[in-house]
Amino acid sequence: MMRLPYFSYRAPATIAEAAEILAGEGPSAMLVAGGTDLLPNMKRRQQVPQTIVGLRGVDELRKIDNGSGLRIGAGVTLTELCRDPRVVESYRGLYEAAVQVATVHLRNMGTIGGNLCLDTRCNYYDQNYEWRKAIDFCMKKDGETCWVAPASKRCLAVSSTDAAPALISLGARVRLVSTRGERDLPLSDLYVNDGIAYSTRRPDEILTEVLLDPADGWKSTYWKLRRRGSFDFPVLSVAAAARLGDDGTVQEARLVLGAVASRPLVMDKPAAGLVGKQLTDGAIEECGAAAARGAKPMDNTDFTLHWRKRVAQEFVGYALRELRGDDMREQRRRTAHRELHPDI
Repeated sequence: MMRLPYFSYRAPATIAEAAEILAGEGPSAMLVAGGTDLLPNMKRRQQVPQTIVGLRGVDELRKIDNGSGLRIGAGVTLTELCRDPRVVESYRGLYEAAVQVATVHLRNMGTIGGNLCLDTRCNYYDQNYEWRKAIDFCMKKDGETCWVAPASKRCLAVSSTDAAPALISLGARVRLVSTRGERDLPLSDLYVNDGIAYSTRRPDEILTEVLLDPADGWKSTYWKLRRRGSFDFPVLSVAAAARLGDDGTVQEARLVLGAVASRPLVMDKPAAGLVGKQLTDGAIEECGAAAARGAKPMDNTDFTLHWRKRVAQEFVGYALRELRGDDMREQRRRTAHRELHPDI
């Protein structure tokens, strides 16, 4: 049995109180909401905070509010997010991402903020302490070598968050709060392509909200590759969003690949290549090929890296054909291994 290490637990009632605790404790403190990522990591001794700051009692973080678009508190569970009709109807890609995270039980516990701050993953890192010690620890924790690519000077652990690619494709922003004040930034700027220092969030900051603009005219979708129909993290994901004219011409488009680098990859050039065109089979194939060339999967997850890179073009095609209006339900069933019903 893997046991948790010793730690102290603090349970603030407000964001301000949580920020004060983080400022006082310093980098030895970590935030927890659902705990579906942090607690297993602590059992494997990947993360060993001296103090855990629990956010479940902070009611400010548990709300979804209308604004100019939608304001989603970081403490909203993935189940609550999936059941909100505003998300299901207007931000379909976000719904499809959230509903495919893990299992029902974990979605009941896990939060949108926790998924956005998910630790990067790797076959050599996500093992118990004894296993990692036996091969000599990796660069991400206690060692000096990245076992994915021993000559690499940086950690190549992969970003496996489902929500981030979907939200980036929707143009989301996030709010970070500390005792020094608050700041808003595009969600894409929260991530760095480094398996260790993968986030620009400072240790004393709390991710409190996800901010979405109105979805006027935008359609979005999210496709996920994994071996099983539940529980597994993505080994490739594609989030796409587009605003189409009355004649089907693409006026704006965004395309994001997940689980092929240490951060979600925003594919600006392939998406820009669609603007002014209709989503013909040729345009879709060209965009998929360009996106696949930009994908940089490594040998640190399930399936071979060469196949994951090749299949990226197909998954971009699935996403764009769905935005075009094609009936992709049968392909979705084969890919997701189940139905993605609005009522979970």
